[in-house]
Amino acid sequence: MIEYGSETRRINAIVNAGARTMMGDIRFLEKEIQKWKASPIRKAMILAERYYRGDHDILHTPRTAINENGELAPVKNLPDNRIVDNQYQKAVDQKKNYLLSKPITITSKDDSYTEALKYVMDKRFLRTLKRVAGDSINGGIGYLYPYYSTEGQLQFKRFSNYEIIPFWADEEHTELDCFGRLYELEGYEGETEKIYEFFELYSRDGVERYQLEGSHLIPDVLHPSGAHYLVEQHDPDGKHMEIPYNWDRVPLIAFKRNAYEIPLIKCCKSLQDGINLMVSTFENNMCEDARNTILIIVNYDGTSLGEFRKNLSQYGAVKVRNDGSGAGGDVRSLTVEVNAENYRAILEIFKQALIENCKTYDAKDARLTGDANQMHIQTIYQDIELDAQDMETEYQAAFEDLLWFVDQHLANTGQGDYEQVEVEITFNRNILVNETELIDNCAKSVGLLPTKLVLQKHPWVKDVEETLKELEEEERKKMEQMDPYQEAFQRGHPEGGEED
Repeated sequence: MIEYGSETRRINAIVNAGARTMMGDIRFLEKEIQKWKASPIRKAMILAERYYRGDHDILHTPRTAINENGELAPVKNLPDNRIVDNQYQKAVDQKKNYLLSKPITITSKDDSYTEALKYVMDKRFLRTLKRVAGDSINGGIGYLYPYYSTEGQLQFKRFSNYEIIPFWADEEHTELDCFGRLYELEGYEGETEKIYEFFELYSRDGVERYQLEGSHLIPDVLHPSGAHYLVEQHDPDGKHMEIPYNWDRVPLIAFKRNAYEIPLIKCCKSLQDGINLMVSTFENNMCEDARNTILIIVNYDGTSLGEFRKNLSQYGAVKVRNDGSGAGGDVRSLTVEVNAENYRAILEIFKQALIENCKTYDAKDARLTGDANQMHIQTIYQDIELDAQDMETEYQAAFEDLLWFVDQHLANTGQGDYEQVEVEITFNRNILVNETELIDNCAKSVGLLPTKLVLQKHPWVKDVEETLKELEEEERKKMEQMDPYQEAFQRGHPEGGEED
């Protein structure tokens, strides 16, 4: 029986090997780079990043009107407000903070291992992880790269997802054969500012570094190819050496939004554009006053409509004439009423549809007012919770890959072999809760459930292990305070005797 995953890798290897044989490794990479630059996946990632930062299509779309040929053409003599109401950014932040605004909980049966993991996954790591989560929501996938700092500390760097060209070993995208990183750096050529493109290929054998000139790869002479990292050592004579080492795995950890790596922008771009268009159109209509709206002109004493508009805008008045036939001149405006309720209604429809399509929640939901019970709160958070469960499933798998690098680091630095120790990573949701109800439930569970499990559900507990230590310390102090009374009681009631 042929294993599906291994068979897929074998076929991919044959195809890639054939391609490389026919056109050479370098030419193969050049083709892959050009294909990646034009790929819809990369374009969607860049689009999502642009929309998150507030650079929406409405800002690059001029107002149009029908010209004399019956075609839409840009107009410059009408209000052209371009407003961005960035509901997409709000949706991304809600999903990111819902899962990662609170510190993750790391637990294992080995306390020394738990402390070692907390040291590696410090606040700096959590900040980086949160940015990667933003990448995975925005572009469908985010990446962490393990590396060693100058102090020899294992750290993790975020790679922008649109810079990474993954070469997957399987169709499910769970294992990497290798990956390329295509990035830009600003520099100078003489006195002319120039953007340079660089490409790095990471595999189990190390890193190959190139500079991209046009569509051709040239070896990077300033940063030559080499190992994943260097370890400083001294020989018996005290001579300083740097020993190259490679990880046994491709050094990249992928954090996916879901199994299909679908960017959130694909769920709501048209809705976000509709919101921007409605707000901009409403402001344009409100800005059209008597001097720049539709005018009905009778017996105008002028030469052209352009001159008429100029006189109206400069002097606030126009001169009309009487042609002697009894028909006096006149200027009247054709009033176009702007019904704000219509705009408000369509905006409400768009915003609600964006919330539902992005699987977020409405923080202004009427059910959250007053004394909302926990059932109402869970109903409001139902969609974002379902999406968060998908994200957590993918993130838990990513953390298994990440912990492999941490375990290798701990073993290589003599801190212990923890590869077989089980670890539990808990994501603490940032969900609004009815604290009174939860605390009451926790109190009723004391004695029925382990104290550690009860503390994990308590809304005031941030670190379960630290809270347990504080409880043990309080109990110890109480026992110390009770010792003198117990000794006095025992002196007054000796075993087998009675007090006189």
